[in-house]
Amino acid sequence: MRKATLTQNLGLLLLTAGLAGAAPVAPGPPRATKPPRPTTKRPAPAPTHTFALGTNEFLLDGKPLQMISGELHYPRIPREAWRARLKMAKAMGLNTIGTYVFWNVHEPQPGKYDFTGNNDVAAFVKMAQEEGLWVILRPSPYVCAEWEFGGYPYWLQNVPGLKVRSQEPQYIAAYTRYLQAVGKQLAPLQVNHGGPVLMVQVENEYGSYGADKVYLAQNKRLFEQAGFDGLLYTCDPVKDVAAGHLPGLLPAVNGTDKPSQIRQLVNTNHGGKGPYYVAEWYPAWFDWWGAPHHTVPAARYTPGLDSVLRAGMSINMYMFHGGTTRAFMNGANYKGDTSHYEPQISSYDYDAPLDEAGNATAKFRAFRDVIAKYRPKNQPLPPVPAAKPSAALPAVQLTQSVRLLDRLPAPVASQKPLTFEALKQAYGFVLYRTTVAGGSEKTLKLSDLRDYAVVMVNGQRVGTLDRRERQDELRVKLPAGKVQLDILVENLGRVNFGEYLLQNNKGITKSVTLDGQELTGWQQFGLPFDQAPAVAAAKAGSAALTAASGPVLRAGTFTVATPTDTYLDLRQWGKGVVWVNGHNLGRYWAIGPQQTLYVPAEWLKKGANTITVLELLKPQQATLPSLDHPILSELKPLGSL
Repeated sequence: MRKATLTQNLGLLLLTAGLAGAAPVAPGPPRATKPPRPTTKRPAPAPTHTFALGTNEFLLDGKPLQMISGELHYPRIPREAWRARLKMAKAMGLNTIGTYVFWNVHEPQPGKYDFTGNNDVAAFVKMAQEEGLWVILRPSPYVCAEWEFGGYPYWLQNVPGLKVRSQEPQYIAAYTRYLQAVGKQLAPLQVNHGGPVLMVQVENEYGSYGADKVYLAQNKRLFEQAGFDGLLYTCDPVKDVAAGHLPGLLPAVNGTDKPSQIRQLVNTNHGGKGPYYVAEWYPAWFDWWGAPHHTVPAARYTPGLDSVLRAGMSINMYMFHGGTTRAFMNGANYKGDTSHYEPQISSYDYDAPLDEAGNATAKFRAFRDVIAKYRPKNQPLPPVPAAKPSAALPAVQLTQSVRLLDRLPAPVASQKPLTFEALKQAYGFVLYRTTVAGGSEKTLKLSDLRDYAVVMVNGQRVGTLDRRERQDELRVKLPAGKVQLDILVENLGRVNFGEYLLQNNKGITKSVTLDGQELTGWQQFGLPFDQAPAVAAAKAGSAALTAASGPVLRAGTFTVATPTDTYLDLRQWGKGVVWVNGHNLGRYWAIGPQQTLYVPAEWLKKGANTITVLELLKPQQATLPSLDHPILSELKPLGSL
């Protein structure tokens, strides 16, 4: 399509669809000729629309619609900031947003659903409509997304024989129940029911995993039975489109901005016609612990964006805004014994057009300039909202402290070590304890550790083991007499992509030996930290904490006159987790590249605020400074910790 024609069509669309300002709403009521009766009436329902596949274009109410979309995920953004992020999407020129729906967020335990607070995906979708944005919904049970277990709830692994992403009956049964719950929330928000949801994705890059068309057809039926009666589509990377496409559905293409390639792939798999949709276009990439921060200049991507828009194709940039993967919800990559395990960091900044705090970057402005070329002259882009202020707060003194070993819950006893899954614990930490005979130096070996361990002898730290570095054994000196051996194991994130989805148990997954002799008689203390831990003041006269003291919980308070974004500076700390006012901000680890944790202004209070830190390696640290900017690109060698 020639540029002039595209501009005219887009202008016509924006005028008819109402996307230049607010989302389509019902016409206002007629003028009253007499005072209305004092009765409460339900608001008029939002108008329904048709959304269909044309030969080359998407058709909204029979007229061409070019979706210019960006991905952002509601759990990675404080609910209080959702609207601000959506306004930024409009300001860059987007008319659509995309989001996954996360199974492990919404069904953390079997049959217990959560669609409240930050998990209220229906409220997020409705808010997008209020801001004049269409929505592409991606509720496949598997999301990848650098998210724990690719979005699957951990408890699926407790069902013997269950196999995700397959026709296995137990998986299909659990999948069906979940999708029915999602459908109740989101099916009424499809465009043909008056909502903003234009299309719904079936599975997610399945061609990178398998090629079972019967399984894909089963997915389609489950979506339809859950109430998703609008347009369904599949999406796959360039090399996997044929394997992951289900005949009859639109095949979207990921990871390309070459119009000729997009046309060829879609036409080949869709009866020689379009429309053409790039479901994931990557303006940068994500990060993992111990590896450099990924940044890519905007100039490398603007020509591709321009070429896709000039060709009249639709596009979804992944990510428009990454946000933060808080708590323990980061995933990991792993490709087998010949590769490294790569747990992802808490920041999901992604070098995206909006940074982690939701502010416009140079990439935002460059993409906005490209998109502006395809706006009608009488429909200028809205102004870009001002950047959120940020500030460095006075350093916080964490005056309360307690050793983690003094704050243990009741244990679960077993002869052999139990995994997180066997303990019915999703995330966080488990402390494994047994008693051994001392008086010698021996080799401690943890078979198939997942993923990080702090080893303590009689309460004192003697070393760590790290799956990333393929570390599974340690020489330990055992003093004379009976010795208490403690192994604190952290789940650093389940694998979210590839065949190892099926091998995702956490903790000590096989055995522990001393000089080859298997240890038995274990106590397991579950430490999920799904709530901020309480920390009592240290007792007067208690021994000073040292580097060998083992993990510690520290807490303190700080005062804020005006809540403002800030970044906790953890460069002098070791490894751990931080909570502010009960909100889990994520993990920190001095190896980098992330050295700060983002504290949203929305989660601070005027006046007193609380902060709690779980520190694994440097329990003597007690001062926590902050900065007015993030540090996401500073690596430190392991030996410096």
